Amino acid sequence: MEIPKLLNTEISDVAATSLLTLYCHALESQSKDTILDDPLAVEITDKLNPELSQSDNKFYQSLAKGKVEKKLVVHIAMRAKRYDDYVRNFLERSHHGIVVNIGCGLDTRFHRIDNGKVIFYDLDLPEVIAVKRKLLPETDRYRFIPSSVLNYEWMEAITQLNPDSLLFLAEGVLMYLQEDEVKSLVLKLQSTFPGCELIAEFFNALWLKPPLQGIMNRKLQRDLHLGNDATFKFGIRDSKDLEGWNPGIEFLDDWFYLDEPENKLGLLRVLKDIPFFRKIQWTARYKLN
Repeated sequence: MEIPKLLNTEISDVAATSLLTLYCHALESQSKDTILDDPLAVEITDKLNPELSQSDNKFYQSLAKGKVEKKLVVHIAMRAKRYDDYVRNFLERSHHGIVVNIGCGLDTRFHRIDNGKVIFYDLDLPEVIAVKRKLLPETDRYRFIPSSVLNYEWMEAITQLNPDSLLFLAEGVLMYLQEDEVKSLVLKLQSTFPGCELIAEFFNALWLKPPLQGIMNRKLQRDLHLGNDATFKFGIRDSKDLEGWNPGIEFLDDWFYLDEPENKLGLLRVLKDIPFFRKIQWTARYKLN
């Protein structure tokens, strides 16, 4: 497997978060009583480590050394497992379903959930897909789309398949967009693919206002050494907020990290009955009729 020239490729601050997610998957996959089994993530990070360790970038150096906050590793791994389960459930209901992984990053989800029939699209910025192509091969059922999610021309490749069952995933993506961009995207998905499902992660809008916003920005930029552009911009207060955007947007269910009986959450589990903490970041599922 060729080592991608990440350091010779301009990677935006937001795109760099895909490395963090990949390394969290790999670290958790190698831990005791693992939450997420992702041997391919381990293989990829092993190939990337020599290059990242030689970088002057503190973020890259910390990843190469495996220095990622344990709570974050658990958080990211729990999210990945939950989204994998969402996909598996969808494929049980629709054996020939199509899945579009919006803002896929360097995730290896297709290889974790492949049932031998699914057609799976990984969609991300051209710079991310350029790196991913050096890591993973495309197949007739696993395809890459190098595009901003906001450039709706990417949808043409999906419409040509005339999909009967379609699932869109937006894991760790929408919070980096502006509210009008998210609303436009959801309405475009609804009008172009009526009947599709959308599973998306959301951030609480309360944490986008001072002083809480400053706490979150410091976490992203100082503690994690991500760039200044890696900031959260969009949030909602309740999963049903999207139903007010347009008739036909149907909220189905949602999921909160702290509700999981996961021992690795430790003392954080005592916060699950406090809405202020329980509902900082969560996932919701919708039917776009």
